[in-house]
Amino acid sequence: MQIGRNDLCWCGSGKKYKSCHLAFDSKIEVFRDQGHLVPPHRIIKTKEQIDGIRESGKRNIAILDYVASKIKAGVTTQEIDDWVAEKTKELGAIPAPLNYEGFPKSVCTSVNDQVCHGIPSDKDVLKEGDIVNVDCSTIYNGFISDSSRMFMIGDVDPVTKKLVEDAHKAIDIGLEQVKPWKFLGDMGSAINEFCKSQGYSVVEEIGGHGCGLEFHEEPWVSYVSKPNTEMLMVPGMCFTIEPMINLGKRHIYEDADNGWTIYTEDGKPSAQWEVQVVVTDNGYEILAY
Repeated sequence: MQIGRNDLCWCGSGKKYKSCHLAFDSKIEVFRDQGHLVPPHRIIKTKEQIDGIRESGKRNIAILDYVASKIKAGVTTQEIDDWVAEKTKELGAIPAPLNYEGFPKSVCTSVNDQVCHGIPSDKDVLKEGDIVNVDCSTIYNGFISDSSRMFMIGDVDPVTKKLVEDAHKAIDIGLEQVKPWKFLGDMGSAINEFCKSQGYSVVEEIGGHGCGLEFHEEPWVSYVSKPNTEMLMVPGMCFTIEPMINLGKRHIYEDADNGWTIYTEDGKPSAQWEVQVVVTDNGYEILAY
């Protein structure tokens, strides 16, 4: 339905369309006419929504800080899940993964060759030399934040340590490309090129996603994309950057028993960090890390 210049803006600001999002939408239409994928209104967050996601993100960060203060050799991944559940409740929030499409725990813990979606267990004991990704997603007042961190347990071999450090560098390199009126493919390509230059492979089948009002929203975010492709980034878009970087080949498989955990096919380590960002008028803001 066409919005008139003097109608109220679709964003809910209460302002007339002509003095709110008319120029914004007109700019988007130029890109659409050029054949680019552009964001629908429903995934462009308002200031109030961004404020809510930011508050959720503060709790998400605090939960991962809490894990960071306690994680060490001898800890089980179930203990990590217990910490996340405890801290999330203390902060008045809800763990988004719990019962999401049947996921049985409050957090994902992915160890060594587990790429993602590792299920915490009292049988999985972290030992010296392990690496583990703790992926935390938080609901607060209905707004959702999502981020993950890598932890190195004790002395990790130099090759694997470099993988973890380079996976973090890849996030920073991707962030340099997050600018309004550029494309998600610019960011994904920068990450992929860096990872390939270091001899790694990037998982293709699993990527980032929009997030904020729902756990998983549009757009799907690839890290093996080409410049000037994928969705146009505009102010108010909120999504995760979370490339999964393998020391060996990119090929992966899903645990047939639990239907969740993803492993590297060659058994070599995988590393992933995740941040949640919102595109701003000048660049980006990190809402959760």
